Amino acid sequence: MSRSKIWTDIDLDAEGKICGYFRLPLAAHDKSGDDAGYSYEPIPVVTVRNGEGPRVLLMAGNHGNEYEGQILLMKLIRRLEPKDIRGQIIFLPAANAPAVRADARISPLDDGNLNRHFPGDPNGSPTAMIAHLIECEILPRVEYAFDFHSGSSSMEYTPCGAIARSDDPDRFNHSLSYLKAFGMPTSMIIENSTGGDGAMIGACRRAGVFHMSTELGGGSTVSLDNLTLAERGLERLLRHVGVLSGPNTAEPEPETRIVHRVPSRDYVYSDSTQTGLFEPLVKLGEAVADGQIVGRIHYTNAPWKAQEPVYSRSAGIVMCRRVPARTRLGDCVFALARDWQEPPSATERPAEDNYGGNHV
Repeated sequence: MSRSKIWTDIDLDAEGKICGYFRLPLAAHDKSGDDAGYSYEPIPVVTVRNGEGPRVLLMAGNHGNEYEGQILLMKLIRRLEPKDIRGQIIFLPAANAPAVRADARISPLDDGNLNRHFPGDPNGSPTAMIAHLIECEILPRVEYAFDFHSGSSSMEYTPCGAIARSDDPDRFNHSLSYLKAFGMPTSMIIENSTGGDGAMIGACRRAGVFHMSTELGGGSTVSLDNLTLAERGLERLLRHVGVLSGPNTAEPEPETRIVHRVPSRDYVYSDSTQTGLFEPLVKLGEAVADGQIVGRIHYTNAPWKAQEPVYSRSAGIVMCRRVPARTRLGDCVFALARDWQEPPSATERPAEDNYGGNHV
């Protein structure tokens, strides 16, 4: 496979702590602009290395307007020194740097969703070039990749870690231990995830790299509670894989509720033919029943009109909710999950027709 055309001045294999940039060339894509011919897009990268040991990629900004993960990694970058680890941690806190700069889910350069562009293309669009860099230049250097997401601007999630279901019991149990170490209130198993070949999880599968992702809130804001949970969880996780050294100050692993998503057809949608304001009647983490009224839609253009109830079409646990109150026909207002149990056989696993949902 061709080498990446993204270049850098830093040595990813060097000892110590090194901060710099990957440089994404823009001129070849006619994306440098009228006032910046032959320019590049800087993608921040940090490597912290101390001898032999586990090798870990920590990544955020896969979608540019998901903030908790970006802050989480920036704080750790400033705090961590080589003496604190054994092995190596590579940080990509703004992986889709054009989207981060634009404060958008997707890249303004090519409307590219990085988490759908793997394995990428060294001669492709800017987003495809970034995906190729990650899959072909970075993942071969690591054993673990942890990718931090939130709910973007349209959804808010209950904080959770997520892994894919694997047919290899040993590999799956190994990954399951990450969820328990990360220790969010809820953890999610993604069933039948072969549809995610274009996502980071597909790249890790091809590279033989262990993977975990997250949903840490969202709604165009930063939750102090969720960020605190994630900071504590990340310290436990890095100790669990053996890359952190020194005194263990992490809190013990809390209990986590393990769930799997229901198929997308069983999410809760607005079926109203008119746009209105959505009033939620349930909260994140609550259980709902099939047929339960979980919200109402109010019509500002006809305030005397009766509110319209929104019904759950399935039993489950509310994992995320729509944030903008303005809602129209087809908008997902709640995504649901159910408690996960080990399926007896591959033929009896639940169908998963919406790999990755909003992010993972």
